[in-house]
Amino acid sequence: MHFELTEEQLMIRQAARDFAQTELKPGVIERDEHQKFPAEQVKKLGELGFLGMMVSPQYGGSGMDAVSYVLVMEELSKIDASASVVVSVNNSLVCYGLEKYGTEAQKEKYLVPLAKGEKIGAFCLSEPEAGSDATSQKTTAIDMGDHYLLNGTKNWITNGGNASTYLVIAQTDAAKKHNGINALIVEKGMEGFTIGPKENKLGIRGSDTHSLMFTDVKVPKENRIAEDGFGFKFAMQTLEGGRIGIAAQALGIASGAYELALQYSKERKAFGKAISDLQAIQFKLADMATEIEAARLLCLKAAWQKDHGLPYGQASSMAKLYASDVAMRTTVEAVQIHGGYGFVKEYHVERLMRDAKITQIYEGTSEIQKIVISREVLK
Repeated sequence: MHFELTEEQLMIRQAARDFAQTELKPGVIERDEHQKFPAEQVKKLGELGFLGMMVSPQYGGSGMDAVSYVLVMEELSKIDASASVVVSVNNSLVCYGLEKYGTEAQKEKYLVPLAKGEKIGAFCLSEPEAGSDATSQKTTAIDMGDHYLLNGTKNWITNGGNASTYLVIAQTDAAKKHNGINALIVEKGMEGFTIGPKENKLGIRGSDTHSLMFTDVKVPKENRIAEDGFGFKFAMQTLEGGRIGIAAQALGIASGAYELALQYSKERKAFGKAISDLQAIQFKLADMATEIEAARLLCLKAAWQKDHGLPYGQASSMAKLYASDVAMRTTVEAVQIHGGYGFVKEYHVERLMRDAKITQIYEGTSEIQKIVISREVLK
């Protein structure tokens, strides 16, 4: 076993850390307060190659490994989970699926600008009545010969307002159930495609989350990804990698809160000494540090398995389940260590606590992760 990072991985992590401190941190509280999408920061992330990290250079990507992706997601998420989720969705849910399953024409037209960070993508699976139960797609894509006629509503769509390319999962043949579902590439501006208002959320408030409405949208046949009926498998296999990204996001939120709590505990005085000298605080910090390290190892193991072409579905679900729980526990304790100051926005930890919650919900709830894991261990 080798636990050392390569020189390249260390450099990538440092670049992400520097970017988070210099570019993300200065306006993060204001963006959260006003639900402002970090457009300028996302553009710079694209220029750094972080929006197409794992895409082959042949298609405009950086050709990095999944371990580097975890490192970058952790560092960005320590400061701004609203920015890091853009990196996660664009890499894991959009670029990955297009590169693995798309045609050469689709890659040239859509993947290249997405990997270069010139455009942003969105992954459209959830619906008002189909969240965890992804087989119950009400959005329909009726085969009209040379095109599909797309009708329905998608909700909770990350990058919903700022994306240019949307991967939409829709039912073509209800009689075939999940085998009758297709994945279609939809462009912003197609006639009949409407973007709903931005959701007013508890956390990741800078991320733009919207409902999308499709009314008789004509989607050319060449925009279908892979063969007819592959849509559900496409979604599930794409989400396996997406969970590594969200697990790493949860890890970053937790480690960011821990670092703030550790620093504050050394500065805050109570009963004539730093509160870090109090065993009650020391034990909290010990638990936080241990759980974060365990979460980090789970994330890196899932990424390593993906890099080595090994099955990683169970590993990514374990990483997401555990890291998201650690994010919640750690951020709550970080607020507690800060006392009254933890309840104040300028100390950052209350925002991290709010941001942590979504990691237990999106890209498969914690309950869904337990279903995935239990199926694997019972095989």
